[in-house]
Amino acid sequence: MSIRNNFNQTDTICAISTPNGVGAISMLRISGAQAIEICGKIFQTKKHSDINQLPSNSLTYGQIVFNLEVVDDVLLSVFRNPHSFTGEDLVEINCHGSLYIQKKIIEILLSLGLRLASPGEFTLRAFMNKKLDLSQAEAIGDLIAATSKSAHNLAINQMRGGFSNKIKELRDKLITFASLIELELDFSEEDVEFANRDDFQKLLSELKQEISLLKESFTQGNVLKNGIPIAIVGKPNVGKSTLLNALLNEEKAIVSEIPGTTRDTIEDLLTIQGITFRFIDTAGLRPSGDQIELMGIERTYQKISQASIVLYVVDITQTDADEIKAEIADFEEHIINNTKKFIIIGNKTDQLIETPHGFPGLVELETIFVSAKRKENIQLITDSLMRSVDIAPEMDNIVVSNIRHFEALSKTLIAIESMEKALHDNIPTDLLTTDIRSAMYFLGEITGEITTEDILGSIFSKFCIGK
Repeated sequence: MSIRNNFNQTDTICAISTPNGVGAISMLRISGAQAIEICGKIFQTKKHSDINQLPSNSLTYGQIVFNLEVVDDVLLSVFRNPHSFTGEDLVEINCHGSLYIQKKIIEILLSLGLRLASPGEFTLRAFMNKKLDLSQAEAIGDLIAATSKSAHNLAINQMRGGFSNKIKELRDKLITFASLIELELDFSEEDVEFANRDDFQKLLSELKQEISLLKESFTQGNVLKNGIPIAIVGKPNVGKSTLLNALLNEEKAIVSEIPGTTRDTIEDLLTIQGITFRFIDTAGLRPSGDQIELMGIERTYQKISQASIVLYVVDITQTDADEIKAEIADFEEHIINNTKKFIIIGNKTDQLIETPHGFPGLVELETIFVSAKRKENIQLITDSLMRSVDIAPEMDNIVVSNIRHFEALSKTLIAIESMEKALHDNIPTDLLTTDIRSAMYFLGEITGEITTEDILGSIFSKFCIGK
């Protein structure tokens, strides 16, 4: 059954909207034409004998009672259509977090004819009832998943509709010219021009600039949403795992004096000033005949390629600037993008007896001298990381963070460039309309004005059942 057909059913849905497990409070959500009627059969309060008398958008204290059995004391809210999240009659029940109570209330609702909601179905109904567009629906999922201030800001901005409004504005401009072009086709035998070609060329130039800026913002948006990947690399036993533990301020990685202890990558997140950094501890790089260690080393090169920043850790008691330069050059031969930022970490300063060999050269490389074991100068590393990323987003800026939006913008840009070429080459009007329709289609995909079953299924299946 298609996702639209599933929505078109007239049944009323219910689900637990709080996370699985035991907590102080759990919230159950019911939406659909029978939401108020069904809940009225099991909700009792001293003041109101009829749930229809309850005021909208407020909490009412009462009890869930079924077959003369009191299930729980609850707080119940009624949201009448169309003034609800889904655009339908919506009831929310806040009960105690007992797994038994949650399950019991759901069983009662199902026995009275309700259906358990599919993943994302509440948000899907909100979209279908035009309470929000598709990009705003996706922003709700991003907001739930946000683990940092920057990711939260991105989701909030998109949910408020700033990005949607910009896309609709661009699409409306194309629609205006498309209607004039279509009018020309209707009067093709009269050889009249309703759409001024100079004005159209100017519009395409403006659209191209704005869409290019939105597309370019994806690099920043993706980083803010998913975190900045940082690879911690170096030879065996230089203190990479100790450094990871010091940065995270917990014993995440196994630390040993035996070289080659880390044979696979270890990842964890650290949020600094609202920006998430994804640290990746890697296997030490050295010649080895151990097949498992070699696999770990291969993964190290993969992580270096994927990282935005590389923390190259050296044992400051056993290296110099020339050796570091040679090893970084070797890294660059193994990776596709050699423009990434390398930060040199001179570890084990606690073991220094005298000034390290080639000290001026190390300073020239802007080496950060630390003792990971003693957690000395770790703050210098985090300060350097913040200086290395220029991604402080303004709350009002429109930043693209969704790969689906990025791909749609890319396709729109191709269509616009094709239109520019068509105008330059004086291509017939009927062929020009093909590219205009393509650009309008791709922009419409972002907001949901143009949708397919595959797009809706992919988006809403990622939501939790109660959302």
